[in-house]
Amino acid sequence: MKPEETVDFHIKSAWHAISRMYNQKAVEEGFTTSIGFVLININSHEGTPATKIAPLMGLESRSITRMLKSMEERGLICRRPDPDDKRSVRIFLSPEGKRKKEKSIETIQAFNHAIRDVVTKREMEIFFRVFEKINQVIEHQ
Repeated sequence: MKPEETVDFHIKSAWHAISRMYNQKAVEEGFTTSIGFVLININSHEGTPATKIAPLMGLESRSITRMLKSMEERGLICRRPDPDDKRSVRIFLSPEGKRKKEKSIETIQAFNHAIRDVVTKREMEIFFRVFEKINQVIEHQ
């Protein structure tokens, strides 16, 4: 089987193209795609427990520790004790973090609108169904 005949080839090449596009937009704003994804996963009003951010992104907690530290140093987030559980820490967005979160959301929405302008509703339904089946296959491997 040629690489371009495999499912994973197309998923990987599409994701790399999307990632490059998102990174270009993020660099214009002075941050990275990874930081943008973290910002999107932080509740703008109530904050988010530090231990919940990595799982929301499909990562291990230790994978995000250094990024949170960097984001705190850059003034995008702050840490506060959880009012309900003093042993836990909540991550809150700073005003600049909120601004960069909004930019991230705008970028994602613009890309999704551009896709929906060229892909029919029926094609999108099929696309999502195919990905559900791919995930089912992965879960059963």
